[in-house]
Amino acid sequence: MKVLSMIQPWASLFALRENEFETRSWKTNYRGPLAIHTSKKIDKAVCRHVAIRSLLGKHGYTEETLPTGMIIAVCRLENCLKITEKNQTSAVLENGQIVSGNDFF
Repeated sequence: MKVLSMIQPWASLFALRENEFETRSWKTNYRGPLAIHTSKKIDKAVCRHVAIRSLLGKHGYTEETLPTGMIIAVCRLENCLKITEKNQTSAVLENGQIVSGNDFF
Protein backbone atom coordinates (compact mmCIF):
# COMPACT_ATOMS: atom_id res chain seq x y z
CA MET A 1 0.00 0.00 0.00
CA LYS A 2 1.22 3.51 -0.83
CA VAL A 3 1.27 6.27 1.80
CA LEU A 4 0.64 10.00 1.37
CA SER A 5 2.04 12.21 4.11
CA MET A 6 0.11 15.42 4.72
CA ILE A 7 0.63 18.39 7.01
CA GLN A 8 -2.02 19.02 9.64
CA PRO A 9 -4.78 20.25 9.58
CA TRP A 10 -5.07 19.13 5.94
CA ALA A 11 -4.60 15.44 6.72
CA SER A 12 -7.43 15.40 9.27
CA LEU A 13 -9.71 17.55 7.12
CA PHE A 14 -9.13 15.15 4.23
CA ALA A 15 -9.76 12.08 6.41
CA LEU A 16 -12.93 13.71 7.81
CA ARG A 17 -14.13 14.42 4.25
CA GLU A 18 -14.12 18.16 4.82
CA ASN A 19 -11.50 18.49 2.08
CA GLU A 20 -11.92 16.41 -1.07
CA PHE A 21 -8.77 17.30 -3.02
CA GLU A 22 -5.05 17.27 -2.29
CA THR A 23 -2.85 19.27 -4.62
CA ARG A 24 0.73 18.31 -5.33
CA SER A 25 3.33 19.50 -7.83
CA TRP A 26 3.82 15.95 -9.07
CA LYS A 27 1.62 13.42 -10.82
CA THR A 28 1.18 9.75 -10.05
CA ASN A 29 -0.07 6.89 -12.20
CA TYR A 30 -0.83 4.87 -9.07
CA ARG A 31 -4.46 3.99 -8.39
CA GLY A 32 -5.62 1.95 -5.44
CA PRO A 33 -5.46 1.87 -1.65
CA LEU A 34 -3.71 4.85 -0.08
CA ALA A 35 -2.90 5.42 3.58
CA ILE A 36 -3.10 9.02 4.85
CA HIS A 37 -0.22 9.83 7.17
CA THR A 38 0.02 12.96 9.30
CA SER A 39 3.40 14.58 9.33
CA LYS A 40 4.65 15.96 12.62
CA LYS A 41 4.24 19.48 11.25
CA ILE A 42 1.10 21.48 12.00
CA ASP A 43 0.34 24.64 10.02
CA LYS A 44 -0.70 26.69 13.04
CA ALA A 45 -1.63 29.78 10.99
CA VAL A 46 -4.12 27.70 8.98
CA CYS A 47 -5.50 26.12 12.17
CA ARG A 48 -6.24 29.60 13.51
CA HIS A 49 -8.27 30.59 10.45
CA VAL A 50 -11.91 30.92 11.51
CA ALA A 51 -13.29 28.53 8.86
CA ILE A 52 -10.68 25.84 9.54
CA ARG A 53 -11.03 26.17 13.31
CA SER A 54 -14.79 25.74 12.89
CA LEU A 55 -14.41 22.61 10.74
CA LEU A 56 -11.97 21.05 13.18
CA GLY A 57 -14.21 21.94 16.12
CA LYS A 58 -17.17 20.29 14.42
CA HIS A 59 -15.25 17.01 14.78
CA GLY A 60 -13.89 17.67 18.26
CA TYR A 61 -10.39 18.77 17.22
CA THR A 62 -8.31 21.81 18.06
CA GLU A 63 -4.84 22.80 16.94
CA GLU A 64 -3.51 21.16 20.11
CA THR A 65 -5.35 17.84 19.72
CA LEU A 66 -4.64 17.03 16.06
CA PRO A 67 -2.87 13.68 15.66
CA THR A 68 0.65 13.81 14.22
CA GLY A 69 3.18 11.28 13.00
CA MET A 70 0.70 8.48 12.31
CA ILE A 71 -1.62 6.87 9.78
CA ILE A 72 -5.12 8.26 10.36
CA ALA A 73 -7.08 6.93 7.39
CA VAL A 74 -7.07 4.67 4.37
CA CYS A 75 -8.75 5.68 1.13
CA ARG A 76 -8.69 4.70 -2.51
CA LEU A 77 -6.88 6.95 -4.99
CA GLU A 78 -9.10 6.97 -8.04
CA ASN A 79 -7.87 9.87 -10.12
CA CYS A 80 -5.09 12.40 -10.53
CA LEU A 81 -6.06 15.63 -12.29
CA LYS A 82 -3.82 18.42 -13.51
CA ILE A 83 -4.60 22.00 -12.49
CA THR A 84 -4.98 24.04 -15.67
CA GLU A 85 -5.72 27.45 -14.10
CA LYS A 86 -5.12 28.80 -10.63
CA ASN A 87 -5.70 32.08 -8.80
CA GLN A 88 -5.91 33.27 -5.19
CA THR A 89 -9.26 31.60 -4.42
CA SER A 90 -9.77 28.70 -6.82
CA ALA A 91 -8.32 26.35 -9.40
CA VAL A 92 -9.69 24.74 -12.54
CA LEU A 93 -8.92 21.06 -13.08
CA GLU A 94 -8.31 19.49 -16.48
CA ASN A 95 -11.84 18.03 -16.47
CA GLY A 96 -13.31 21.55 -16.05
CA GLN A 97 -14.19 21.13 -12.39
CA ILE A 98 -13.58 24.21 -10.22
CA VAL A 99 -11.96 23.65 -6.84
CA SER A 100 -12.58 26.34 -4.22
CA GLY A 101 -13.55 26.83 -0.58
CA ASN A 102 -12.33 24.15 1.84
CA ASP A 103 -10.83 22.18 -1.03
CA PHE A 104 -8.61 25.06 -2.10
CA PHE A 105 -7.82 26.97 1.06
